Amino acid sequence: MTAKVGTDYVAVSQKVGPPKPGQSRVVVLQKKRDGLSLALCACDVKVDGSPMGKVMVGTYAYSDLPAGPHQLVATEALFPGESKRDFTAAPGRTYFFLVRSSPRRDAMTGMSILGGLPGVAVGLVATSGDTNSGPGEFIPLDEPAARTLLAELQLAD
Repeated sequence: MTAKVGTDYVAVSQKVGPPKPGQSRVVVLQKKRDGLSLALCACDVKVDGSPMGKVMVGTYAYSDLPAGPHQLVATEALFPGESKRDFTAAPGRTYFFLVRSSPRRDAMTGMSILGGLPGVAVGLVATSGDTNSGPGEFIPLDEPAARTLLAELQLAD
């Protein structure tokens, strides 16, 4: 597996070319911030347990993988839980996923703004039953939509 984070996706994809035979590519991106929205996460993204990079607002990361079943996982410092997405990759294909803050993270952020540390405690209890316990959610994108979003983003660190 190779993982990269950094600059303009078009330039990077032209430089590295398509996935090698028997390989697929996964690209995880996060849109630029919309106004004053706090619906964002600084997600550390892994694929099959190997780090891809920290995908923050306005960045993306990609990794080339062998064809077959894979799992994306997003975590965030000081946020309890993991967000997971399973997918099966076909050789020669590129898969695009938008990562955005999860409803649980949004609720926790709101509770911390309104109630400080006690608000966080209430938020933890109130959201403990959520099916996605992590900070983000992975939304599959079709290639045209992904390329439109990627045109404005930078490769993550």
